[in-house]
Amino acid sequence: MINYFNTLCSETKEYFKILEPEPPEFLNEYLEAPELIRIDKISMFCGKDYSASFGVEYPISNLAHSVGVALIIWHFTHDKKQTLAGLFHDIATPVFKHCIDYMMGDSEGQEATEEQTESILFNSKHIIKLLKRDGIDLSEVKDYKSYPLADSPMPRLSADRFEYTFSCGLSLKRIFDLNKVKYFYENVVVETNEFGEEEFAFKSVAVAEQYLKLICNLWPEWCNERNNVYMQFLADMCGSVSSINKLSIEQLYSLSEKEVLKRINNCKDKYLEGRMKMFQTHKNIYVSDEKQNGKYCVKINSKRRYISPLAKTESGVKRAVEVSPIAKACVEEYLNKKFDKFGCLDFDFVPYKKV
Repeated sequence: MINYFNTLCSETKEYFKILEPEPPEFLNEYLEAPELIRIDKISMFCGKDYSASFGVEYPISNLAHSVGVALIIWHFTHDKKQTLAGLFHDIATPVFKHCIDYMMGDSEGQEATEEQTESILFNSKHIIKLLKRDGIDLSEVKDYKSYPLADSPMPRLSADRFEYTFSCGLSLKRIFDLNKVKYFYENVVVETNEFGEEEFAFKSVAVAEQYLKLICNLWPEWCNERNNVYMQFLADMCGSVSSINKLSIEQLYSLSEKEVLKRINNCKDKYLEGRMKMFQTHKNIYVSDEKQNGKYCVKINSKRRYISPLAKTESGVKRAVEVSPIAKACVEEYLNKKFDKFGCLDFDFVPYKKV
């Protein structure tokens, strides 16, 4: 059996050691499932790794994100079922991740691609065999939303939200280093929120303020005009290649991103091949008040991700925004910010429609 943790780059290894110094042995057995190995070839950053427009420091796969979520859950609960639910939560992720939600017209909810999770788990001989051995029913691990610490409605701080903020802050937009990750991680505890459910809370309002002042720089990166034009282009490109029968919807959930990129770049359609090459090599994504002639421009709404964490105070656990003007300002400034302009690329692209 290959030890998954030994295959990681040095920074990811150190990052995972912060999340859980002693990963449970059972994780390695589940990590041999082909369905999980597949998402190791899917980018955490919705394919931004393949564009010259974004400075991804080092790639993080969707499997690494899922393992990170599992480690956070295990560290605080030592509950095998919750940990596995966290590990499996993105097992249905397609290539380019949420770009396919855009392709399906779900840019605001970004949950259309989650519908296959249960069927993928049910059809995994490897996972089902291990679950039966461990006396765990599929119903207990198929939906991580049933465990509040794993996932909970925005803007609560769950393991999923905690992890992808760390990952993006380490690589996509360098606001964290490992020392900062360690500092914030060691300053959270599990408390009961105002809804009577478990939730992560910072040990003090001061730490919550420090955390928010950093991560509020990430939030616009997930929903601004530059992000949306990038995501929609990949969505339109995948749809266009599918329309000429060079890529099926099923293959978006079975192939690796590099395999899909190869299919796009060798689809025998000079227009699509040329536009994809432009997309991968150009660096100028800009914002415009008006749609530009001869340019690929989009103006759409997308999901606004953010966190409004709990913090311990002398009078009990409170939302930081309720007791801190600094925390409140971080959240309100983002929520009031408008992303209502066009995101534009320096070339035109007219997507093909499915015949």
